[in-house]
Amino acid sequence: MYVCICNAISESELRRAARHCAGDAEACYAMLGKTPNCGSCLCEADDIVFEERELGLTSAAA
Repeated sequence: MYVCICNAISESELRRAARHCAGDAEACYAMLGKTPNCGSCLCEADDIVFEERELGLTSAAA
C-alpha cells in the first residue's frame, strides 16, 4: 500500500526508514530522499512511524 502517492512511498519503505531514523515522518521521508508535497499523508505516516517504533521496542524487550 502506498502511504504517500505524491512520492510513491510504500508502507514497507516507510516502516524500514522508521527503524533507522529517529525523527518523525518528514525526517523518514528525507531519509528516503523525498519531501512531502501536498502533506495529506503526514498524519497517517506519523501513525505508521510511531507504530513501527512501538513494535520495535516490544520486540526488543521480549
